[in-house]
Amino acid sequence: MAYEEASYKDKKVISIGVVSELTGLTERQIRYYEERNLIFPERSPRGSRKYSFSDVETLMEIANKIEDGVQTFEIRQEMIRQNGKEDQRELRKRMLRGQLNAQFGIQDK
Repeated sequence: MAYEEASYKDKKVISIGVVSELTGLTERQIRYYEERNLIFPERSPRGSRKYSFSDVETLMEIANKIEDGVQTFEIRQEMIRQNGKEDQRELRKRMLRGQLNAQFGIQDK
């Protein structure tokens, strides 16, 4: 399996203060969404949270849903369902690739 470098959108380089400015959420709201397992920042060696552009987009989606009256528990359940669908798609792709490789005698590296 080839090593794939993370897209610039997925690199965790943005501080919580900048994320707060970009999203309009307070730092406390952002930490709360982390506590509710809706967002997963990385930590720097000094313990500072680092976010990606994808995290910023996710936070905006969460804020919109909260504004529409959706509870954090419901958002989390939707995220779990979505991740399950993506995992199933990836598994199907790997199985199909394996079948094609076997059919044509290609060795996976």
